[in-house]
Amino acid sequence: MAQRKILIVDDEPHIVEFLAMNLRQNGYAHCFANDGETAIEIARTEQPDLILLDSMLPGISGVETCRILKQSSITADIPVIFL
Repeated sequence: MAQRKILIVDDEPHIVEFLAMNLRQNGYAHCFANDGETAIEIARTEQPDLILLDSMLPGISGVETCRILKQSSITADIPVIFL
């Protein structure tokens, strides 16, 4: 079985590291983005199994990032949990 991948989207490095550490300890792969634009690109190319998304991001907000992801057939089925 392939390792599950989770995309962490947060602009605060200490939060990203905390989440990444916990995911690694529990057997998950992860990738991360620190803004909405990058998150959208990574979600389209990496196809993560889940996205942990901060609602307050620089540039486009987490809510708008989620809206864009859900409008695309490529990323619409990826579950999103807001931080």
